[in-house]
Amino acid sequence: MNTQKTLLASAILAAISSTAHADTSSAEPQGADPQGTGQVQQVVVTANPFRSTEGDQILTPAKVLQGDELRDKAGSSLGETLSQELGVSASAFGAGASRPIIRGMEGPRVKMLENGMAVSDVSGLSNDHAVAAEGAVARQIEILRGPAALLYGSGAIGGLVNVVNERIPTTLEPKLTGQAEARYSTVDTGKNASGTIDGSVGKFALHADGNWRNADDYKIPGTRSIGDPDSGSGRLANSFTRERNVGLGGSYVDDWGYAGASVSHLTNLYGIPSAEGSRIDQEQTRYDIEGVVKAPFAGFENLKLKAGHTSYEHAELGEDDAPEVIFDNRSTETRAELSHLPVAGWRGTFGLQTENTHFSALSAEGGPDTVPVTRSTSQAGFLVEEKDLGPVRLSAGARLEHVKRQPVTGLDRSFGLKSGSVGAQWPFMPGYAAGVTYSYAQRAPATEELYSHGPHDATVTFDIGNPDFEKEVSRNVELSVQKTAGLVRWKANLYRNKVDDFIYGNVTGVLVDEEGNPGSDLRERIFEQGNATIRGAEAELTVNEHGAGWSGRVFADTSRGKLDAGGSLPLQPADRIGASVAYKMDALRAGLSLVHARGQDRLASFEGTPTDSYNQLNANLSYTQKAGALDLTYFLLAKNLLNDEIRVSTSVLKDIAPLAGRGIVFGVRAKF
Repeated sequence: MNTQKTLLASAILAAISSTAHADTSSAEPQGADPQGTGQVQQVVVTANPFRSTEGDQILTPAKVLQGDELRDKAGSSLGETLSQELGVSASAFGAGASRPIIRGMEGPRVKMLENGMAVSDVSGLSNDHAVAAEGAVARQIEILRGPAALLYGSGAIGGLVNVVNERIPTTLEPKLTGQAEARYSTVDTGKNASGTIDGSVGKFALHADGNWRNADDYKIPGTRSIGDPDSGSGRLANSFTRERNVGLGGSYVDDWGYAGASVSHLTNLYGIPSAEGSRIDQEQTRYDIEGVVKAPFAGFENLKLKAGHTSYEHAELGEDDAPEVIFDNRSTETRAELSHLPVAGWRGTFGLQTENTHFSALSAEGGPDTVPVTRSTSQAGFLVEEKDLGPVRLSAGARLEHVKRQPVTGLDRSFGLKSGSVGAQWPFMPGYAAGVTYSYAQRAPATEELYSHGPHDATVTFDIGNPDFEKEVSRNVELSVQKTAGLVRWKANLYRNKVDDFIYGNVTGVLVDEEGNPGSDLRERIFEQGNATIRGAEAELTVNEHGAGWSGRVFADTSRGKLDAGGSLPLQPADRIGASVAYKMDALRAGLSLVHARGQDRLASFEGTPTDSYNQLNANLSYTQKAGALDLTYFLLAKNLLNDEIRVSTSVLKDIAPLAGRGIVFGVRAKF
């Protein structure tokens, strides 16, 4: 424990002491170019009602991945793409399914959005379910917490991830713009092609995007199971993925605003590298409409209306390719947001949100259903405001929500949810700021937590919910300090989250059959409630983050999740420290990064083995040249260069499914 504290303290002290070498007399805005190269990066958080830049997010600690950084980090899943961001880990359920975990919070506590609307898949139910949002065609990916999260759901206790692809265009492009990319990876003989294109005809803006990915089972450094030479080696069986995604959109854009619609379709067949070798055949069709009216009424800045319908289904396939359980989710969501001009110094957004879903997980073989057909409805009103009080910036939000769950068999439940958040940011000297945020949030138990009572073959469990669960109540306080100007910048966050009636799946050790009777096929997993506390700290320092020439980054993060009655929460992330160095000048970019994760032995009562420490060394190299109207970028990405055996503590399959070994990605990207 002393060593763990020293690890984080060293990173924070290094961040603070390094400011002695920074030019504190300057106070460039976020994205400024201290090298004078003319390259200024504008990073805007679209999921924030105030459209703040990333550097302003002391009240809602945020990260925005975009441009070359996003392309370098893009993986086969959203979890892999974000896994090295501050405070973010991944569930790592094979190459096909890996969901972001934020500060030790996973599942329904981390809300997944696409262009500010719920993704409406079932990835929050279980780690083997892939997120139905594609990072390969995203323009940026945002990680957000704090008051702004109240716009999107009371259940976002851990935060939210917003994948922005702008399928509904908001501006008229004077000429065709877009990009196309092809890449090949050696570790899984993976082929990936993706592209986006935007244009306009008169006042109509048009958009199209697509992604195609084929990857075989990936190579692993050692044996599949720890210390078991008979478990297999070479490649991890059933870790392949086959994904297709296409999206079309258009809008009418005028001086008053815009109105548009989009449609997208996703198919994804991927393996689950468990001992049983299940596969998941996923399909989703999504329809969205959106409109913004500028200055709709006196005193108001804009009115935004959104509606979306999602039809989602996936089948868990057995060894004979026959479906065993079919998950189905039909969801319709509406949102109305009205932003007002300053009133007594306060500016903000208020609105209404509704959601109507029909979810089920039914047996395809005539056995017991995992989750019965359940209709869920919610109606919510929210308000988020911001005000400058002298040098101090105040931010506050509130949300009232009513959730009702109605299974075809079982007990109907209704939950009244009240959530709120308040924060203050104080620039105590030029280029420096400190902040404090307090959030109170209530979350209704998810459908599967209430009504599960059947086999879940991909996780090899027999899940049992409890229809009498109480709502979760989270009280989170966070202290932050950061340096926002100069060549050297840094930030550090401390947080404590007290959650009453925390819901978690307890694997009891009892073995049952497909009917729930004593047997040897499935592990009994019972959803339970208990009070829990999550504490953590994060620190990050960057040097010349956006300028030309040399740049660098060091970071460290740690979190502890414990049940108040004793014992750790399951799937807790390991302590990490990382460093990276990069160089960019004219057409050349290169970088090297190393992340060290400590061994993790803070286990829940039913978790069997700790995870060892690991080192993950990655590198990137790219060169851009002009070819007529095209910018051609040839790039090389090296992942896990040390070929280390990496088993992450946040993976249910850590004992039998290590991450991929050494791999090289070759690719070319064309922009026009």
